[in-house]
Amino acid sequence: MSHYLDLYDYRCRVATSYHKRNQALLASEDPALTLQRFRKERDNLFASHPQSALDEEQKREFQGLRYFPYNPALRFTVTVNTNVASESQHMTLSEQESLNMTTVGQVSLIVDGQPVTLSLYWLDIYGGGLFLPFRDATCPQESYGGGRYLFDTIKGSTPVPIPNETGWKRMILDFNYAYNPSCAYNPRWICPLAPAENTLTVAIAAGEMKFFNV
Repeated sequence: MSHYLDLYDYRCRVATSYHKRNQALLASEDPALTLQRFRKERDNLFASHPQSALDEEQKREFQGLRYFPYNPALRFTVTVNTNVASESQHMTLSEQESLNMTTVGQVSLIVDGQPVTLSLYWLDIYGGGLFLPFRDATCPQESYGGGRYLFDTIKGSTPVPIPNETGWKRMILDFNYAYNPSCAYNPRWICPLAPAENTLTVAIAAGEMKFFNV
């Protein structure tokens, strides 16, 4: 049963890395250096932690995750529009597992001159959490074909807060921190993927790329 303690430790470490990132950005530290430190911590977790998404064989060959270069143009300050229909979606993950999530808001931004709208979800499981998955035009050639996550607060990943503001009606969406779901690394994982409404025709060339264990 020690794997439960390992899982708890892993989630604590993930949450700590996001907290350190947020504190650094709120303190106006260099965003590129902050991202570099964050990625190094993430690579270290993948390389060594018992609850890494990688299996033991993959860990032995692991040389680091692949990332798009830092792109400051893909960092947005957005206002969450909560005046949206509260739609519930049922996602079948496997024969034994399913997941309900509810639309709780939308955010709008401009990427390469194109208007983009993304839905923000609440995962309807014990405790709940905010969830922002998306799929973009880099899929499947450059990024994972099932899409990526920007945050999943149940697992410790978070959006970036606005300096000197409380609450989350406004937030910073930094796509340089977009990351793959665990199922991108090997088939032992089952993950919720981006629904059709969060599938974009524009490329989000930032964050984590498709995984190749080379």
